[in-house]
Amino acid sequence: MPKHSPDKTFNTKSPSLGGGEGEVLFILQHREEDVRIVALQAAKNPDIDSRYVTEQIAGWQKARTKLPAWAAVEGIVYPPQISMEQCSSETTAHYKTATALRWLRFFQPPTLFVDLTGGFGVDHYYLAKAFDNSIYIERQEALCDTARHNFNLLGLQHTEVVCGDSTALLPTLPHASLVYADPARRDTHGARTYAISDCTPDVCALLPTILKQCDILLLKLSPMLDWHQAVAELNSAAEATVVREVHIVATGNECKELLLVLSRQAEGSMMQVTCVNDGQTFSFTPEDTVADPHTGGEILADGYLYEPNAAIMKAGCFAEICRCYKLNAIAPNSHLFTGSNRIEDFPGRMFGIRAVTSMNKQELRAVLQGVTQANITVRNFPMTVAELRKRLKIKDGGDKYIFATTSADKRHLLLVCDKIG
Repeated sequence: MPKHSPDKTFNTKSPSLGGGEGEVLFILQHREEDVRIVALQAAKNPDIDSRYVTEQIAGWQKARTKLPAWAAVEGIVYPPQISMEQCSSETTAHYKTATALRWLRFFQPPTLFVDLTGGFGVDHYYLAKAFDNSIYIERQEALCDTARHNFNLLGLQHTEVVCGDSTALLPTLPHASLVYADPARRDTHGARTYAISDCTPDVCALLPTILKQCDILLLKLSPMLDWHQAVAELNSAAEATVVREVHIVATGNECKELLLVLSRQAEGSMMQVTCVNDGQTFSFTPEDTVADPHTGGEILADGYLYEPNAAIMKAGCFAEICRCYKLNAIAPNSHLFTGSNRIEDFPGRMFGIRAVTSMNKQELRAVLQGVTQANITVRNFPMTVAELRKRLKIKDGGDKYIFATTSADKRHLLLVCDKIG
């Protein structure tokens, strides 16, 4: 594929990234150390760029857990902290690639991938490996220089890095199999933004043009967004039903991103929502969802308590959870579920219920006799964890778990449990 010819508003120049021999040696000698101490040491050395070496050491230390394959490559250059915070992890980047390829098998063999919001380039690197050619677009020249350098070290040879505004460049691009966008969630003052229209670029405004330019659009949004609202806004912007899949992606039981698949193809198909937390996956079709979870029922002292993972909590698919796993919700707003069967593949945590008690002093004394330490969780309960812990005179930790909640018939209950698995 011939190189794209940017107009004069786009700069593909690659100046030096800095980091002379002295800086490289300093980084290798001190990158295992506390960054704050390293910064003080570097500031005393007039031959060392203190800001640069501190940034690189902080970036490498974060990459060891977030991007281990990159951290293992000597010479990778890391961006400022804000870009390291916002970039995807290897885990979520691999998930995006698998999601894109599953969709693209319905089209011609994937040829061109366009990334409208290049950033540090983690998502671009993993997605681009599945294509014959790719174009990385980024407004910040420093990030473009970093991407060129790192892609070369990582062996990604078929990517064109273009420094410029993707909004202006978009209409000039050839048709792409896949377009990816991760709009910047910071305003001009550095404050966080969440609404799609407040991010840069404004994907809602660009959506009709983007969907003409590609088979599939993969869109990464803030995990703070309500997925129902995001779907409604995007379909409205396209003046058609174009959102095909919603993925709520969590790692370590923390929601990391909202990932949407959009296409003008596959009209008439029902949208699917998938909740992912590490190895746990749960999918449902909103059109088939029943209105409310099944609530009530006796909480058995020899039964099981189920706590959904963060992705399920974000999706709010509690009725689907009840229906799929034949569980009862303790109450509509408790988001805790009980059942008599042990469910090994439940997308969340499973506990064995050992005792159930009200807040009656005599009951509490009998049930909690000998319990001096426990992990306490409060759900739909009139006391905080700290207040309840003080009331019960129980220290934090140990192998017991106490869930404080309110039942469907408005009783305040404590469920004393053992964690399973």
